Amino acid sequence: MKLLTPEHLTAEAFAPYGEVIETDPATAVEINSGFTTRYHALAQAEVGEGTAILSLFHGRPRPLEIDMLERHPLGSQAFIPLESRPWLSVVADRAEPEAVHVFACTGQQGVQYATGTWHFPLLVGNHPQTFLVVDRSGEGNNLEEVYLDETILISV
Repeated sequence: MKLLTPEHLTAEAFAPYGEVIETDPATAVEINSGFTTRYHALAQAEVGEGTAILSLFHGRPRPLEIDMLERHPLGSQAFIPLESRPWLSVVADRAEPEAVHVFACTGQQGVQYATGTWHFPLLVGNHPQTFLVVDRSGEGNNLEEVYLDETILISV
């Protein structure tokens, strides 16, 4: 059994797997007569021949045991927390235990998994949490799952 400790989520550390979604003052534009700040184009959804869709995922606490990974070969998938609670992003560049990385995300950080990036399903902390999810809908199989030979435990 392998034990992992989450890394701090930064754009640089997460770059091999996709993009970090968080407010960036460089993209800030004042709109609506100055009553709204828009943080423009923080990520771009990849949907290939499909359609970009918005969904809400309501995640519930689960054991911090990683026994499988999934990926979406036809489009990216973004997770943006709607509550200010920490959560975890588990990613890998290949579906093998030694390739798995865990990132500690703040309640103000989302992620967009690049097309084909291996990841574990939604992993929230001690309380249920809702996420806005942007991903692909359309023809073709956009889900691959692999069960790992070794279970990985996360130490928080």
